[in-house]
Amino acid sequence: MVAPVVVFAIGNPSRGDDALGPELAARIAAAAPAGVEVVADFQLQIEHALDLEGRALAVFVDAGAGGAAPYELSDVGPAEDFRHTTHALSPAAVLATFVRCTGRRPPAARVLVVRGESFELGAPLSAAAARNLEAAWPCLSELCGAAAPPHAVPAASSGRSGGGTTSS
Repeated sequence: MVAPVVVFAIGNPSRGDDALGPELAARIAAAAPAGVEVVADFQLQIEHALDLEGRALAVFVDAGAGGAAPYELSDVGPAEDFRHTTHALSPAAVLATFVRCTGRRPPAARVLVVRGESFELGAPLSAAAARNLEAAWPCLSELCGAAAPPHAVPAASSGRSGGGTTSS
């Protein structure tokens, strides 16, 4: 059985605040809310469209440098914004790929962009990004709990980091 909610956590833990997505993925995986699957990867690829099959909700989590702090949450729909390669797609392009491959509407989708400040190779998570992560965690937890089946136990904000994720 496919979990009704998929969380795509995008980012590179070796690049400072780009670790925000993987850090939030680890929290969701540790909380293990029923009906939620976590897919962590460095960037979105066309293959991630296959992970949308049978879902009610897709949540794309990533770090961003230019948005509002501590985070921005928005709806996203399919859009043909393919680049010259199929590496590093946007959430809208992944949704459009699903439509193109299946001929069906994609699941509802949200994008959670957590504000990052420093993306240097080898740098740790900045203090500002750590604060933004703490602010974004209840939002992500609520998204996963609200979208999970009624019998699911909502994820609690434990303030812990760690745990595994499912990679594709």
